[in-house]
Amino acid sequence: MSTTELDNTRKELVGWIQSLTDGSILGLLNSVKLSSEGKSSAWWEELTESDRVNILSGIRDYEQDETLDSKDFWNRLANA
Repeated sequence: MSTTELDNTRKELVGWIQSLTDGSILGLLNSVKLSSEGKSSAWWEELTESDRVNILSGIRDYEQDETLDSKDFWNRLANA
C-alpha cells in the first residue's frame, strides 16, 4: 500500500470507529490494539466465540481472494 492509500485507510477507519455504538465491536478493536502494543497476549481467548468465527471467516475470505477493496465496498454499500 502506498503512503497515500495508508493515510486514506487510516482516515476511513478513524471516522468509522468514531461512529461506532456497538460495544462488542469496540471491545474487539480494543483487544486488537492491546495485542499490537504487546499489552495482552491472550486477546484471542478474550474474544467471544462469535468474534472468533467472524475473524476466521474473514481470514478464509482473504486467503480465497474473496475480498473487496475499500472503494468497491463503499460503492456497494451506498448502492444497496
